[in-house]
Amino acid sequence: MESRAPRLTCNSLSRSGAFYDLTYKVMLLGDSGVGKTCFLVQFKDGAFLSGAFLATVGIDFRNKVVTVDGLKVKLQIWDTAGQERFRSVTHAYYRDAQALLLLYDITSKTSFDNIRAWLTEVHEYAHKDVVIMLLGNKCDIATGRVVRTEDGESLAKEYGIPFMETSAKTGINVELAFMAIAKELKHRSSSPDERKFQIHQYIESQKKKSGCCGFL
Repeated sequence: MESRAPRLTCNSLSRSGAFYDLTYKVMLLGDSGVGKTCFLVQFKDGAFLSGAFLATVGIDFRNKVVTVDGLKVKLQIWDTAGQERFRSVTHAYYRDAQALLLLYDITSKTSFDNIRAWLTEVHEYAHKDVVIMLLGNKCDIATGRVVRTEDGESLAKEYGIPFMETSAKTGINVELAFMAIAKELKHRSSSPDERKFQIHQYIESQKKKSGCCGFL
């Protein structure tokens, strides 16, 4: 995988007129139907896309500026199509991404089983320092669960990546996932003398504030 330092942009101006200090590219990955678009809309607009909607075709993105340790950080979030026929298009965007959120649906064993294939692609096409987080989405659907929280935890431990369960419908842990990523990226681009940010510890410290879904 290519190695590329996190992107640093000082005092930039977004199209909306908002100033920001840093900008990072974040990609949402996972099978079609795991809730990537709903996850993004919940974070960006605080809303849930109820009912039927068209699956993402190719690539789409939205921006959101968040505050991290007093700095304005713009997250450029890319929503990718999960279908196999769009996979080659997605590969081209991996190399510039600083972070990847890899989603599966806790009510779909297939989407969970395919995580290993997604991680294989990530290690092949993304740069070696990319931040990866595993997310078990739709944790609000208690009766339809087929993937145990423990299974997600075990897979995340195997690959050495942070994990939590989320709900794009209720918003559980959605903001936390993005903020943890933003903090990790911001600290990576900070002075070497600054104390290292521990993303696992940060997630654990937010448990009580973020509902009942799983963490690792």
